[in-house]
Amino acid sequence: MTGAVGGEFRRERLIRFSDCDPAGIVFYPQYFVMFNGLVEDWVSDGLGIGYRNLIVEQRIGLPTVRLEADFRAVSRMGDHVILGLTVEQLGTRSITLGLHCFDAEGETRMRMRQVLVTTSLETHRAIEIPAHLRAAIERGAA
Repeated sequence: MTGAVGGEFRRERLIRFSDCDPAGIVFYPQYFVMFNGLVEDWVSDGLGIGYRNLIVEQRIGLPTVRLEADFRAVSRMGDHVILGLTVEQLGTRSITLGLHCFDAEGETRMRMRQVLVTTSLETHRAIEIPAHLRAAIERGAA
C-alpha cells in the first residue's frame, strides 16, 4: 500500500533487525528515522517536487523544530507496518504533520506530531513556504 488514502500519504515498511534493540523491539529513535524517510517520500512522490531537488537545487531546508511522540504498542523484527502522514496545519513558515505507524489491522504502534519549518540553506533562517511547495501541499490535502 502506497500513496495517499483520504488525504493521508502512506508507505508500507518491514521492521528490520537493524531497527531493533536487544529486547527484539523497535528501538524508539528508529521511528524518527522511519518517519524522516516518509517525509522525504512524501515530498518526492506525494508532492511531486523531489526531496533532493528541494534540498540540493532549490536550497530549501525542512528542519524539525518540534516533536511530540506517543508510543502505544511494540513493533518487532519481521512485522509489516504502515507509516502514514497527514498535514495538520499549514502556516506561513511551518508545516505541522501528523505521523503514525500502525499494523494491517489498524492497531497504532506509535503516533507523532512534527513541526517542520522552511529555511534557506544559504542563511539557515526561516523563510515563507515557497509558493510551489504550498500549492503542492494544498493540492495533496484536498
